Order: sequence, then C-alpha cells, then structure tokens
Amino acid sequence: MKILLFAGTTEGRELSERLQTAGIAHTVCVATGYGEIVLRKHALVKVHTGRMSREEIKEYMEAGRFAVVVDATHPYAEVITENIKAAAKAMDILYLRLQRESSAKSSYEKIHYFADSVSCAKALEMTDGNILLTTGSNRLGVFCDSIENKERLYVRVLPGLESLKLCMEHGIAGRQILALQGPFTAQMNEAMIKQYQIKYLVTKESGKAGGYKEKLDAAEKAGIPVFVIGRSRQTEGYSFEEVCRELETLCGRPLTGKTGFEIILAGMGMGNRNCMSIEAERAAAEADILIGAERMLAGYPPEVNKKSFYKEEQIIPYLEKLQKETEDRTVKRVAVLFSGDSGFYSGCRQLYQALQREIEAGKLEAEISVIPGISSVAYLAACMGESYQDAVVCSMHGKKLLNLARRIRREKKLFLLVSGVEDMRRVGQILMESGLENCTVTAGYRLSYPEQRIMEMKPAECIKLKEEGLYTCCIKNPMPENKKLTHGRADEEFCRDKVPMTKEEVREVSICKLKLYEGAVVYDIGAGTGSIAAEIAELSDTIKVFAVEKREEAALLMEKNRRKFGVENIETILAKAPEGLEGLPMPTHAFIGGSSGRMKEILSALYRRNPCMRIVINAVSMETICEIREILSLFPVKNKEIVQIQVSRARHVGAYHLMQAENPVWICAFDFAGKEETGAMRRNPGF
Repeated sequence: MKILLFAGTTEGRELSERLQTAGIAHTVCVATGYGEIVLRKHALVKVHTGRMSREEIKEYMEAGRFAVVVDATHPYAEVITENIKAAAKAMDILYLRLQRESSAKSSYEKIHYFADSVSCAKALEMTDGNILLTTGSNRLGVFCDSIENKERLYVRVLPGLESLKLCMEHGIAGRQILALQGPFTAQMNEAMIKQYQIKYLVTKESGKAGGYKEKLDAAEKAGIPVFVIGRSRQTEGYSFEEVCRELETLCGRPLTGKTGFEIILAGMGMGNRNCMSIEAERAAAEADILIGAERMLAGYPPEVNKKSFYKEEQIIPYLEKLQKETEDRTVKRVAVLFSGDSGFYSGCRQLYQALQREIEAGKLEAEISVIPGISSVAYLAACMGESYQDAVVCSMHGKKLLNLARRIRREKKLFLLVSGVEDMRRVGQILMESGLENCTVTAGYRLSYPEQRIMEMKPAECIKLKEEGLYTCCIKNPMPENKKLTHGRADEEFCRDKVPMTKEEVREVSICKLKLYEGAVVYDIGAGTGSIAAEIAELSDTIKVFAVEKREEAALLMEKNRRKFGVENIETILAKAPEGLEGLPMPTHAFIGGSSGRMKEILSALYRRNPCMRIVINAVSMETICEIREILSLFPVKNKEIVQIQVSRARHVGAYHLMQAENPVWICAFDFAGKEETGAMRRNPGF
C-alpha cells in the first residue's frame, strides 16, 4: 500500500510520525525547504520538496503509483487542496482530506470577522497603530498593497527562506519580521503585543493546532481588537483519528502511535517566565501535564493540567498510576519544571535517574529529555557585569553548607545560592564571627521579577536584612589567604590545656598513612584535643570526621578547635569506644590514638562495621605494640606496616642549641582484608 501525504501542518507531521512508528513507508510532499526541516527524518519516509501545479501533481501520483493520498495541507490552502483532489480523482486514487480541529468560540467582544484578506486589509486602512499579522506570508502582498504606512506592520512568519524572501519583496523591514516556529502560548503572544506596541491583531480561524485560542486570550488580556479572516468551508473531510483508522484498515496495521509519556525535564530560570528559553516555554505550552513546585506553576491558566509535585516519590507514583488507569493510549507530554538550570544544584539529575530506573524495570513507558535553563548565578553575574568561571560556586539552599567561612577565607570570589533572608543573615553572622567583616556581599533579591534589587553590603548589613524572598549572592574577599597544598598545623595553633595531644610530626605521618580520599568517613577514636580530626577535616569538605572521646574536658577542647579552624565537618561524640560508635555512618577509615585498654573490642566493632576499611594506630610502648600484634592475628589484614618515629627538638641552653628527644611513637597501619577471604576471623602470622 503506497501512501502519498501532502503535509504542511502540525497534523501532517504527526500523521507521518504515526506511520513511521507503525513501520509503514510513505511519501511526504511539502511546499518549502522549511517544511522538510521540521519533518522527522526516517528511513521509511521519502520527502518531495517544492510546489506543484495540478498537472505536476497528477504526473507525480502516476509515477509513484500511489494507492491513497492524504491531504493534510493548511485549511486556507484552497487552491492546492482543489489541485490534489482533482488529480486524485483523475487517477482514481482514494482521497482523504484531513480536517483541522476547530477552536471553541470566544466571548471576547472585540473580535471582528472578515470574509477574506482583501476586506480585512481595507478595514485596517481606517485604523491607527501597529498591526501584528499572524496569517503567514502567502497573502502578505494584500496587506502591504492596501496599507499605506507599512511601518505599522509586524509580520509573524515561519523562519524559512521563502517566507523571508516574500517579506523583503513586499518591503517589510528586518525589524518588522518575526520569523518564529510555533506553537505560541498566550503569554508569548502577549509579550509580543507589549514589546511591539500592537493595537490590532490579525489572524485566521486556524483551529486548535494553529494556536487560535492563545491569540484571542492574549489580545483580550491586552484589550486590543482582533481581526479574524473567516475559515473556508469544507464540505468533506475526516478528523485526525478518523484518517488513522482509514489507513489502519487499508494497511492492515494499527496506527495507535507510541504510548506512554514523553517527559521533558526543563530548567525555567529564576522564576519569571520571560527568562525561560523558547524551547522550555514551548515544552510547557505543548505539555498535557505540567509538574513542578507551586510557585513555578502559578502563571499557567487554570485549564492546564497542573500537579504541584517536586519530589520523585510524588512524581513517579503519579505517572505510574496514570499509566495504569488511562484508556487513551496515545503519548502524553509531561513537562517537569525546575527552578534555575537543570544541571546546576537541581533535583533534575536525581529525578532523571529515578525515572530511568523505572523505565528499565518496565514499570514506566516513557522517553526522557532535558532542557537547560538560566541559573541565578549566571543571572546575578550578568547583572553585576562579573564573570563566574573564575569563582567558586556553592549552595546552602535547603541544606547546611559545611565550612563556609573557610571557603570564603581562601577565595577571592564566591557565588552562593541561599534559601532566603534567614540564610542571608546567617552568612553575615558567619563572616563577622570569622573576622571576614571586610568582605563585600552583593545580593540579588528576587532576580528576574519586577521587584528585583541588586544590593551591595558589608556583612553587618546582611544581619539586618528583613525582606523575605529568594536571594543569590556573590561574596568578594579583598585579602584571600593562600591555599595550602599540604596539611600540617603547628602544635601551638591548637587549644590544649592539660589534654594530651599527638605531636605535629607524628600527626602528619599518621594522616599520610591513612591514605584518605574524597568522601571518606573517618572515626578518630580517643581524639583528645581533636588535632588529628581537625587536620583531616581541613583536607576536604567532603570528608566527614567523627571524633570519639570519653573525657568531657577533651570534648570541650575539640569543640574550641573545631570552631577556631572553621571545620564544620567534624562531629564530636562524647562516649567510650566502642559503645560510642553505634549508630554512626559506616566508616572508611579509623585512627586510634587511645583505646583505654579496649583495643580488641574497638577493632572487633570496626571490623563488623566495615571489613574492608583502613586503620592507623598510634602506640607509645612495646607492650601496646605486642598487644596490637596479638589482637591483629585474629583478623584478616593486608598492606601491613609498622613505622617507628622519633622526633628531637632543639632547645636553647645558654648560647647553644641542644636536641631534646620526644618519646618514640609506633605507627601501625593496615587494611582489613575483607570477609571474602575466609568468611570469618582467621589466624594471621602478624607482622
């Protein structure tokens, strides 16, 4: 069964896609090169581009030996429709005219109807003010010849060379040409009316697919008259679904099309829809279902199917339930809106992965795509005339940001996402407490909205902010510290009192032996002053340290040192080990600086928590080393090493410097070898 489809409308393109999905080969005729561009490329589709006369159409049908021809050209393309119909009749080929779905009647009082373009153009001669023509380029000459002042005309046409050429031929200047591909939302139409100070909107009664209702809604909101060129009468024709059923019968193959969902995850920028990309705006306009936080859905009309969900545990069950309950098996377009950019501190990635898992498990039938948006950082940087490729960017939006003071202290420029005014006050407080009161904070308040403000403040002014709303800020430090490339703090920097502390050189070797990495979870057992914990925490904000100490005075010192060095990724546990380890996240590393004679119990607890973790133990006596050797014979271990380190320090004696030795320290390092070797504890020859 050879099918010839004359397209040129949204319905024609969708019918071609239905045929492709059903695996039915067909030929599509389009009048222009742009018509070919918007068609989906497919091996089963042959495309003929260019206008044809009645005789040429007849010759083409004869050469192709087509059994059926579908006319899905524009409702106003009366000449081409008559030519296709006549050629099909002459060749005795089945002819199916696809009728466009009509729009509902509007109650807007300022609608004026005209029989044709000529009468409409004459009526416009009697008016003043700018005119927006949305009737395409074919009848452009009628309006250009009739209206003396062409500067009044703003013409919305398809972005094809043929349309642009016609505009130029009729003397329409470049600034008057709006070359865009629809569909257009009412909001987009309204924005154009406002931008170009339109006083009259001219349209055809182009039906639902042609965006007729959206044009009327925009004109009504702007309060301007609409001149409607009446729709041609059609004495015959089929709806889209009726044409599909006819072709199903002829081909013996269902044309139900794809089923399930087309899900688009779209970044919509800061919130003002004027800042959405055209692609994202189109995705929202074409969606059968809009999903997002209530704030992002607020501007869409009530008739749109909106769901104020923003968490995957809400969205996925809703889609799966809808898939089971719906009787309509055509594809449903779902747009999930995210604030800012989809790939920048967004929930988009998490939802994307969750949806993919559901699709792979066969629970959801869907295709997913992602559209990026403008992040508030990019927008604020533009407002400031700043770059952000040379800045650190982080977020405390909806969470506690670790070590913010340390980050600011060593950075010249830092962009920060915050949740609201409470976070802004907290930023000011952190800067003041950390001695960073000379920093400058540039805050963007309600970016992109009419009440937007860009404020430059000192930290003390941040604390006084009262206006609730969305903020993004840029913090500039005029005197950033040089970032150290190695760890190592002097003993004198720590608060000590009378609590024992691992000495500097021993501390640095011990930390090196831990072989830490990003995201490590470290137990510092017998933490004392917290010197080991503090230096580990400073290596990376992604490391989490649990400092376990049984003495209250030592725990208080740890808190002092934690605040002094601005390391918030340490959690102090006032408890004995191993009891204090219960309930903590699984460790990847452990440093044991003191065990109070409970080494065996501590190592057993660590082995149960993670039989593949890295351990470093400090010991100062041979008895402790012997105890460790004996205990370790009970565990499978690998990568064993013992290092004995002794440090001597110079002291003044008169005019001389004499070396005074510190006690030698044994550093034992190893990895638990994992249960896969034996399935249980086993004897080990030790060191």
